[in-house]
Amino acid sequence: MTKVDEHRAALRALPPEQVRGYLTQHSGLPGPRGNLEAMGAFADVAPAPLVLALADDPDEYLRCCGTVGAGRLLVEALAAGDDGGARELLALLHDRAADPLWRVREATAMALQRLGDDRPADLRTTVAAWAADAHPLVRRAAVAGVCEPRLLRDPATAAATLSACATATDALAALPAGARRDPDVRTLRQALGYCWSVAVAGDPGAGLPAFADLRASADPDVAWVVRENEKKSRLRRLLR
Repeated sequence: MTKVDEHRAALRALPPEQVRGYLTQHSGLPGPRGNLEAMGAFADVAPAPLVLALADDPDEYLRCCGTVGAGRLLVEALAAGDDGGARELLALLHDRAADPLWRVREATAMALQRLGDDRPADLRTTVAAWAADAHPLVRRAAVAGVCEPRLLRDPATAAATLSACATATDALAALPAGARRDPDVRTLRQALGYCWSVAVAGDPGAGLPAFADLRASADPDVAWVVRENEKKSRLRRLLR
């Protein structure tokens, strides 16, 4: 039995009013790494009302658990044809994408990956919209969510990932110099500093020419993105 299995079994056995205490006890926080196994187990098995309650919880770890769980609820709503429920869940995740807490933003990317595992076409639609969003942290969530190697085994998603990276990078390059010092913009730039390497590795045929165009840019932030990606072994192997 894996750790995730153990957490699933424990969570299923608990009454809802005890789940918060269990998750807090097993959160791994304060510390360098939150407990992703317990978080994923909660997202797998928790009832919808508890997922939504935790997605709004002031506690960082509990909000992460609820946010990842919202990804599962989104998949279920789409599968059931519940368009209104799906819109509400997407709006919730859109808000969490711009959360002030970085772990919650990571949880949003994990929620998008759950969508991509089960409904890749819906992930592509969401990522295309979010990559063009006005908020840099929403653009960051789009590329961080889709730049997951297991998702890029689907050729259509691999192509959409390159497009999302290009859209987000173009948005970065279009900003005036003063706006680029904004912390949220810097967070987007940091994500692009590794996401391009994932996207290119997922579709080298289209990715390498796109990255060559990126290398030709004279924009200083785009040049930084290029340098950071060139440090990644998955891209270095393709550039030899």
